[in-house]
Amino acid sequence: MDVLIYLIPVALVLGLLGLAGFLWSLKAGQYDDLEGAKYRILQDDDLPDQTDPPVTRAAGPETREKRPAGR
Repeated sequence: MDVLIYLIPVALVLGLLGLAGFLWSLKAGQYDDLEGAKYRILQDDDLPDQTDPPVTRAAGPETREKRPAGR
């Protein structure tokens, strides 16, 4: 029973930390857009756009612009 002297305050502190974290996230706007997440998951952001031309090669030193030495 002596363990309850430690467990009850620890449980209260953890509960208050959880409540503070929830209130902070509520104030920070984490729950403002609940509908947008289900639509964002359907978007394919990793696919390249069909209108972009394909990249053939990276720009090497011969294609880079020559700059004056003083700059």
